[in-house]
Amino acid sequence: MRTEPKDQRPGEDTGQVDMRERLLATASDLFYRRGVRAVGVDVIIEAAGVAKTSLYRHFRTKDELIAAFLQREDEDFWACWDDVAARHSDDGEAELDAQMGWIGERVGRPHYRGCPQINVAAEFPDEDHPARLVAKTHKQQLHRRLRAIAEQLQIKHPEVLATQLLVLINGAFVSSQILAEGDATSLLRHMTHALVAAARTAPANAS
Repeated sequence: MRTEPKDQRPGEDTGQVDMRERLLATASDLFYRRGVRAVGVDVIIEAAGVAKTSLYRHFRTKDELIAAFLQREDEDFWACWDDVAARHSDDGEAELDAQMGWIGERVGRPHYRGCPQINVAAEFPDEDHPARLVAKTHKQQLHRRLRAIAEQLQIKHPEVLATQLLVLINGAFVSSQILAEGDATSLLRHMTHALVAAARTAPANAS
C-alpha cells in the first residue's frame, strides 16, 4: 500500500498532486489488466472521470504515462524487496529464501498477469522507448541485488548464480498462468536451493 508523503513542498498544489495520482492509478490498473497498447488515452480519462487537458497537464505523452506506470510498479517491487532484506541483513541464505517466498506469493495472486516490466518490454521492441528503458533498468537492478546476495553466500561464481536466479524468477513471472495455486513459491524455493547447492560445489574454473 502506498502512502502520501508527509512533507509537502512550499507552494505545492495538493489538488494537482491528487489528480496526478488519480490518473496514474487509473492508467496503471488499465495498463496492467488490458495491456499498454490496448488502452488509449480516451479510455483512461473516461475511467478517471477527468478532462483530457488534465491528463496532458501531468503527462505530456502516453509514453510518459507508461513510463510513470512502470516506475510506480518498480517502487512497489523494491519496497517489498527492501523490507525483506532489512529483516535478514546478516543471513544471505535466509534472505534469498524469503525473497523467493514473497515473489512466489505475488505470482500466485488470482489476478496476476505477469511482470509489468516484461509485459511492456514485449509490447515495445524499440530499445529507446522510455518505458522499455525503465524495464531494462529494473531487470539490471534485480541482477545486481541477486549478485550481492550470491557474494554474501561466498559463492565461487556469483555472476553465474545471479544470472541463473534472474532467469528462474523471470520464468516464474511468465509461467504464472500455467502454475497451480501455491506452486510458484515452492518451485522458486526448491530450485533456488538446488542452484545454490550446485554453485557451492562448482569447480573454481567453471564458467
